[in-house]
Amino acid sequence: MRLTALDVENYRNIRAAHFEPGAELTVVCGDNGQGKTNLLEAVWLLTGSKSFRGAKDAELVREGEDFAAVTGELESGGAACRVRVAIAGERSGRRGRTAQKNGVDYGRATNLAGTFTAVVFEPGHLSLVKGSPEGRRKFVDAALCQLYPGYLAALRRYQRAMTQKNALLKQMGRGADEGLLDVFDDAMAAAGEEMMRRRGAYLAMLAPRAEALYDEISSGREALRVRYEATCAPGGLREALSEARRRDAAAGFCTAGPHREDVTITVDGREAKSFASQGQKRSAALSLKLAEAAVAADVLSEHPVMLLDDVLSELDEARQDYLLSRIAGRQTIVTACDPGLFERTNGRIYRMEAGVLTAL
Repeated sequence: MRLTALDVENYRNIRAAHFEPGAELTVVCGDNGQGKTNLLEAVWLLTGSKSFRGAKDAELVREGEDFAAVTGELESGGAACRVRVAIAGERSGRRGRTAQKNGVDYGRATNLAGTFTAVVFEPGHLSLVKGSPEGRRKFVDAALCQLYPGYLAALRRYQRAMTQKNALLKQMGRGADEGLLDVFDDAMAAAGEEMMRRRGAYLAMLAPRAEALYDEISSGREALRVRYEATCAPGGLREALSEARRRDAAAGFCTAGPHREDVTITVDGREAKSFASQGQKRSAALSLKLAEAAVAADVLSEHPVMLLDDVLSELDEARQDYLLSRIAGRQTIVTACDPGLFERTNGRIYRMEAGVLTAL
């Protein structure tokens, strides 16, 4: 998988930019607030996913403009293709992101899933270990949406049914049709079983890779363990939802299901979230992200593009060196305030200043 060229129009603070990353390492340097992360985010949109910073689509459009667009020239499996993602601004009267592939309309940008695969690693991911279960679920779900396009459909079906069930639970005792709870539970169980199957299979591939990577980082001094905490055994979700009915009614929302699951991370048998040092947490997060890339490479038979957003400044020198050694030979786009971090590499270097991209 490789991005050979990127054209950006009216994207956040970038009026127009042409970007040609190298085959391996490319560094985009500049002070904070100049648009480095915006460029990386524009690359990420080629996956069909939303902003990795959680921004709404309309917020991606340059102020005063009707639309933004990101066009990428890609190489995958020896074949070239051209992908364009257009984002409607608030002034346009339209909503969302639409896509084209080789000039053919693809409808919603999410239909691009699987065309271009990338792994993004940004400072927020360093809290993957110590953060909430929601962050770890999003980590798994984001990876699955790229690898298996059908997963996104199951996730949406589940979320839609859960939203409807939550609305009904809030009306309990005020004339709400309780019989609809069975309808929503049936829908949640059908989609949720598919989600749990995919999550379980994915983590069965991810965990041993992350554990081996952590063993390398720690020189064998510590042991990382990653475990999927499923809601129930396969085939048992419908029963679990029924058993939670009384709790749901008291709480006013769904208390069981894949939306409540977690990924348990331990170091030397102790919960990393509570007991690991900052260094151990960062090593665990680094291991998880590198394992994500390794699994994607196995599933797709080609390595995804690595997007590293100012991560090196958050790591000590030993972890910096380890990360750089693991991305060698793979296309990687890195943002950094200090280009001196890459003096020992042969990467292509760009500078971003006030939304203007310049090759150095």
